[in-house]
Amino acid sequence: MTIERALISVYDKSDLVPFARSLSGQGVELLASGGTARALRDAGIDVRPVSQETGCPEILGGRVKTLHPAIHGGILSRRTPADREELESQGWRAIDLVAVNLYPFEQAASDPAASEAEVIEQIDIGGVALLRAAAKAFTHVTVICDPADYDPLLDEIASHGQVLPETRRRLAAKAFARTAAYDAVIQRYLGDDPDLLPETLTLHLARWRGLRYGENPHQRAALYTLDRGRGKRHDQPGPLGGELLQGKALSYNNLLDMDAAWRAAASFERPTAVVVKHLSPCGVASAEALADAVTLAVAGDPVSAFGSVVAVNRPLDRAAVRALGDLFVEGIAAPGFTTDARQALGESPEGGGRRDCRLLRMDPDVEDALELRSVRGGVLVQERDPGDRADWRVVTARAPSEDELEGLRFAWRAVAHVKSNAILLARGPAAVGIGGGLPSRVDAVRLAVTKAGSRAEGAVMASDAFFPFPDGLEVAAEAGVSAVVQPGGSVRDGAVIEAADRLGLAMCLTGVRHFRH
Repeated sequence: MTIERALISVYDKSDLVPFARSLSGQGVELLASGGTARALRDAGIDVRPVSQETGCPEILGGRVKTLHPAIHGGILSRRTPADREELESQGWRAIDLVAVNLYPFEQAASDPAASEAEVIEQIDIGGVALLRAAAKAFTHVTVICDPADYDPLLDEIASHGQVLPETRRRLAAKAFARTAAYDAVIQRYLGDDPDLLPETLTLHLARWRGLRYGENPHQRAALYTLDRGRGKRHDQPGPLGGELLQGKALSYNNLLDMDAAWRAAASFERPTAVVVKHLSPCGVASAEALADAVTLAVAGDPVSAFGSVVAVNRPLDRAAVRALGDLFVEGIAAPGFTTDARQALGESPEGGGRRDCRLLRMDPDVEDALELRSVRGGVLVQERDPGDRADWRVVTARAPSEDELEGLRFAWRAVAHVKSNAILLARGPAAVGIGGGLPSRVDAVRLAVTKAGSRAEGAVMASDAFFPFPDGLEVAAEAGVSAVVQPGGSVRDGAVIEAADRLGLAMCLTGVRHFRH
C-alpha cells in the first residue's frame, strides 16, 4: 500500500524537515497545520495548509484546526467504492499517513510555576483525535506519534516500496499507548481527592529499561517508572526516581532492596544509615555525624551486612565511605555524593575498589502516595504507612527513663520498616538486634536477642504489633531488655502488662501498628 497523501501536525519538530522532504521527494502530497506548515514552507517544502483542505480557517486562536470531516473522513475512509464515492462527492480525498505528536502537557503539569489555566491549555484535543482515527484505520493508514520512527519508516519504504502491514499495526498500537498514557497524566493532574483512594486508578507506566533478570535468573523483568502526578517530574526519571551515577546495572533484587533502604533512611530526621539485605533492614542507626551512623548501622549485624545495600539520608561524604571499611555492598543510595566520596568509591583504593558498586543519587521530593501490589486477578492499593503518628501512653508501674525513651522512639520508627512479625532492639539511636519475617512473634524476639547477644543487656525493644502472650516479653527480659514499646490492642493486654510489671519492664502502648507483609 503506497503513500500518496500525508498529514503532518507536530508540536515537537525534531527531524521534521528531513522526514517531510523525503516524503515530498517521493511524490507524496503533504498537508500540514499551523506551525508545522510554516516550518515546512520556511524549509522550502511544498505543503498544502489544512485550511485549504477543509475550506475553513483555524479558529479560537488555533484551538480548532484539524477537527473537520474533510480530515477525519480522509483518514477513516475504508477505501471501499462506497466510501470513495462519498468522499469524492464532498471534494475530499483519502489520507494515507498521519504524523502527529502532542502538546507537552506532561511538562506543563510538572512546572510548579505554571498556573492551572496554562496547564489546561496544553491538553491536546485535535492531535489525540487524529492519532486515534489513524490508529483505528491502521489497515490502510500509517500513524506516527514519535519522531524516532521517522527514519525506520523511510528505510522500510525504500526497501519495500510501502509500509508493511505488521509495521502499521505496531505503530497503531504505539499511538494508542501514547494517547492512553497522555490521558492518564491528565486524569492524575485533575485527579480525585488526594486524601481518598480514587474511584478509578489510571497509571502511566513508562519502561525505563529491561533488567538482567527477575528475582531468579529464569525470570524476565523490566523496570517501569510511574508518572508522579501533579507538580512532580514527568520526564521519565531513572530508577526509584533517582540517577544511577556508577556501577553495574541494577537488578530486580537490587531495586527492591534499595527502595526499602531509602524509604527507611528517609523516614528519619537525624543523619541516618540503613543497611538492607533481602528486603529487610539488618542495621539502622542515627547519629550527629553520618559516618558514625554508618559505623553503628553496619555494626548492628556485620555478618548480614555483607552483600547488602546501604542508604543514607544525607549526602555521602568521604568519612562515611571510610566508615564502610572493606565491607562489600551491592549499592549505596543517598541524596548526593561529595566529590571526594565519588573519587574514593570509583577510583581510590581507599574506597575498597568499589567501581562496580552502584551509586544511586536519590531525589527526596519524589514520593508516591499510594502503594500497589499485584495479586491474582487484580491489584491491591493502599496509602503508604506515614510512620510515627501515635499518641504514646505508659501502661506499666515504671515509666521509661529519658535514655530509654530516646531509644524507644528510635526503635519504634525503625521497626516499621522490618518485615512482620517485626522486633527491633536498640541501644540509643542504633539497632543492635532485629528479628522479622517470622510467623511467630516470640520467635522474632528470640532472633532479635540472639543477634544482639550481650548488647541486649540494657537495650529497649519495639514490636510492630501487639504481643498476643507474655512469652515475648519474658524472652526479652531474660536477655536484659529494660523497656518496650508496642501498639497494644490484644485481648490479653492485661496479662502482658502484668508480665511487664512482674519483670520490671517499662512499657508504652502506641495504639498504632506497623505491619509490613
